[in-house]
Amino acid sequence: MNDIRVRYAPSPTGQPHIGNIRTAFFNWLYARHNGGKFVVRIEDTDQERLVEGAYEGILEALSWLNIDWDEGPDKGGPFGPYLQSERLEVYNSAANILITKGVGYYCFCDRDRLNNLRKQQQENKSDIKYDRKCLNLSNDEIEQNLSNNIPHVIRYKIPADNTIQLNDIVRDEVEWNTNLLDDFVLIKSDGFPTYHLANVVDDHSMNISHVLRAEEWLPSTPRHLLLYDALGYEPPQFGHLPMILGPDRSKLSKRHGATSILEYRDLGYLPEAVINFMVLLGWSIDDHTEIINRQEMVKLFDLGRVGKPAAVFDIDKLDWMNGNYIRDLSDEDLFEHVKHACIGEFGANIVDQYSDRLTKMTPLISPRMKYVTDAPDMVSYILTDNLSVEKEFIETCKLSSSDIAIALTATIKYVQEEIDFSKDTLESEMRIICGQLEYSPRNYFGLIRNVLTSRSATPPLFDIMEILGPRDTLSRLDNALKLFQ
Repeated sequence: MNDIRVRYAPSPTGQPHIGNIRTAFFNWLYARHNGGKFVVRIEDTDQERLVEGAYEGILEALSWLNIDWDEGPDKGGPFGPYLQSERLEVYNSAANILITKGVGYYCFCDRDRLNNLRKQQQENKSDIKYDRKCLNLSNDEIEQNLSNNIPHVIRYKIPADNTIQLNDIVRDEVEWNTNLLDDFVLIKSDGFPTYHLANVVDDHSMNISHVLRAEEWLPSTPRHLLLYDALGYEPPQFGHLPMILGPDRSKLSKRHGATSILEYRDLGYLPEAVINFMVLLGWSIDDHTEIINRQEMVKLFDLGRVGKPAAVFDIDKLDWMNGNYIRDLSDEDLFEHVKHACIGEFGANIVDQYSDRLTKMTPLISPRMKYVTDAPDMVSYILTDNLSVEKEFIETCKLSSSDIAIALTATIKYVQEEIDFSKDTLESEMRIICGQLEYSPRNYFGLIRNVLTSRSATPPLFDIMEILGPRDTLSRLDNALKLFQ
């Protein structure tokens, strides 16, 4: 199926979100599964709503998720340009063809008239539609208005009493009655096309074979099919992907944990975890498999397994999945993620200075990590030689002040004399000390943990002591003892 050509056509009116990128990924999977082409096209015709940096954010999000594209505004290709703002002549040409055929017409109604018309229709509880005041203007009237530079749009004349049918790849048979449609705008007063015209013209001129897009675009489809017919184009196959809802079945929003894709990166999610999570928002290989690698996705992706019901966004599931992917990383790969996060928190100089400690610590924190960004807080106490621990925190070990002083003195003496500072020897010898002091292991080792890490919960204590080494361990014990003398 080498003729498969699909596209991702976002508008740079904000940062890409989970639903938007889910659409991109399904298109990418379909192209890669079938040996086809994945095209990125930027639909920047809504000039009033453009957001600075959004275009760059779209490409950055795709790159972070390793969703590569074959053609696009940065790469070029045989059907460019891939920015709609650079294709205005193409849209104007199509609009002129529609006018010549009698299905497109100029409309010179100003905003006030249209607002009053809408208000009146609402009061009368009638259909909200343009009343075609400008449909039958004479050529002379049109030319005069144009020569006087009266603002105008170009509309499409909806045929009456027609039934439009679509065999949707996902939603099966869908049909619409044209009497329910309005004469929609093709070219806006600023000279830019609407989504409807630009979308159809570009999908045709770029040889797009399949349009896979969100269900929210299904109501626009009859307009697009009318345009395909009027322009003499062969329409692509359409597949409308299921909506994504919050756990309470309401529209997905930030209160459900949904945010922009790049914020997931900044929050410490791994790209492969996000990809795995997204692919299950509407598709599956069976009724129970949840962890799927990218190679399996490409091999098994089938539009026949895209569901009709809305998918439910569950941030807890994404967190669980991210933890799984973190634990599956090799020590080397995890270290690179941890290093990057720590550089952002502490700076490159600190991370370079304690790189050996960080390398040894990384596999110890992996089981506890939910996000990559957990790492800086989990390792901060090993990235310094001058850890400061409050006396009140040390005392949470539930030993008296005198017992704390005794325990620290005995441990200092041991550390000063110990030659083999391996974790196994440390554990064996310090358990002997604990027994000799007749303290409970919970209280004694809790004390040492508090002193060395300023934390009540850490990876295994003896691993940490081995990483800190005898000099830093001794320094921290000495500083703590001074607080109790």
